[in-house]
Amino acid sequence: MEATPEQDAAKPVAEELPPPAVAPREVELKLACSAEALSVLRDAELIARHARNRGIVRRLEATYYDTPDCLLDRHGLSLRLRRSGRRHIQTLKRAKAGENPLARDEWEVPSPEGRLDLTLLPLAEIGEPLVSLPATSLAPAFATKVRRRIQKLDFAGAEIEIALDHGTIEAGEKNLPLCEVELELKSGDAAALYEFGLALLELAPLQIETASKAARGHRLAFGTAAQAQKAKPVTLSAQDNVDAAIAAILGNGYRHLMANLGPAMQAGSPEAVHQMRVSLRRLRTAFTLLRRELGPPALEPIAADAKHLAHVLGPARNWDVFITETLPDIAAEGLDGVDLSPLSEAAVPQQAESYVAVHAALASRSVNRFLLGFGAVLERRGWRNGIESAALTVLAEPVGSFAGRVLARSHRKVLRRGRHFARLPPEARHELRLALKKLRYTAEFFLPLYAGQSAARKYLARLTRLQEALGVANDVATTYPLLGALRGGQLRPGVDFAAGAVLGWQRRHELEAAKALLKSWRKFAAATPFWR
Repeated sequence: MEATPEQDAAKPVAEELPPPAVAPREVELKLACSAEALSVLRDAELIARHARNRGIVRRLEATYYDTPDCLLDRHGLSLRLRRSGRRHIQTLKRAKAGENPLARDEWEVPSPEGRLDLTLLPLAEIGEPLVSLPATSLAPAFATKVRRRIQKLDFAGAEIEIALDHGTIEAGEKNLPLCEVELELKSGDAAALYEFGLALLELAPLQIETASKAARGHRLAFGTAAQAQKAKPVTLSAQDNVDAAIAAILGNGYRHLMANLGPAMQAGSPEAVHQMRVSLRRLRTAFTLLRRELGPPALEPIAADAKHLAHVLGPARNWDVFITETLPDIAAEGLDGVDLSPLSEAAVPQQAESYVAVHAALASRSVNRFLLGFGAVLERRGWRNGIESAALTVLAEPVGSFAGRVLARSHRKVLRRGRHFARLPPEARHELRLALKKLRYTAEFFLPLYAGQSAARKYLARLTRLQEALGVANDVATTYPLLGALRGGQLRPGVDFAAGAVLGWQRRHELEAAKALLKSWRKFAAATPFWR
């Protein structure tokens, strides 16, 4: 039945308004490299084969602005005025935490006067803090000077602009060399950026750069460091099917991993290494449950690479915990006559050596191939490829039934491993702890489906307490080989005495924790499975 003119006139005005403007998006992959690698790529046949044109060279000079207290940077904003020849372009970019690591909002407008003018930007669309920021509070923070070679490429059904940048970032007397490849998506699927990055990686050593020029400039100008990032909750709803849930869970883990890649490359970055290991454990849990349900062959090499990287990060994390947690916790007990400084002093070179291995791995071709390949699989939803027809049916089912099935299976596995808990030998308790950790990650993946349920919160709380209690015994198992490495089979009285004190204190702590361990197990075993 058609509406009458009177009925149309009575409709709310809001229904007749156009939808809110969507911010323009920049989708770009950055790859850091050496000047030698950049020279190799300038003449690469791969680029010439896919190029639309011979390319142009520009000299770009840009000044970046912020307030003295870095208000824009704290809101994920960067504001620059760039000169290219006689043209001046004013650009504002906005990164959003937890979103696509390649994408940023971007507003770009000509600046005829060649000076910063906030009124040229769509301030109402951008919102705070820029909309109420006095232009007088902004000042130049740093600058970039870049020689850029640009070409348009056709690759894998996408149009890509490749820029080879060589120059410097300058802040007062300080400067930082800048040498990188930028791949910007002009049209098509973002998977093409990762895939072309993989092809370039075969020609020259490249490393994924997760920090923008603006972020690097701020660190140089203000002496700040990139911060480690914790995992954000997975975004799921009951209306999603399994395919969408896989994209959400794996994408969440990938973004967590990538967010800590840059911070982990810095000196003194224990929290970033820890968060990378957490992201890898979460991803490996997801790979395990998908292997059981779908058996996707495309994820097998990615799972193997994730396992390898986790092993490389392990020693650094163990030394970090030993130096920053284990020894300070024992020292805080005020043990008479016990000097732990010989252990601390002996551990520092071991920690430094483990970080050399971490930084070498993160810069390696193999790890960057893993990260680029994983990104491409996510964009293409590659887990669909090569699976059996029955698994295709699973992808279409509602996520709720899938979640209940995998949670129930993980829960049963934990109960089996914990049978006769009081008599479990140390090895079996270790396996139980690992099963609990996987169950916790699985529960966290699907927790948005059960938001607001007190049973879910209670279940997770009991699960976490039990996992932590079992972790006390694991602390002893982890510390023992570290002390062996510090003693080195030599007679070192100060180190030997301190090592004995550490083992004795941990053993006592383990015995005290064991008193409450059986009670924690019984509470967890009695918890109501919230997915029912």
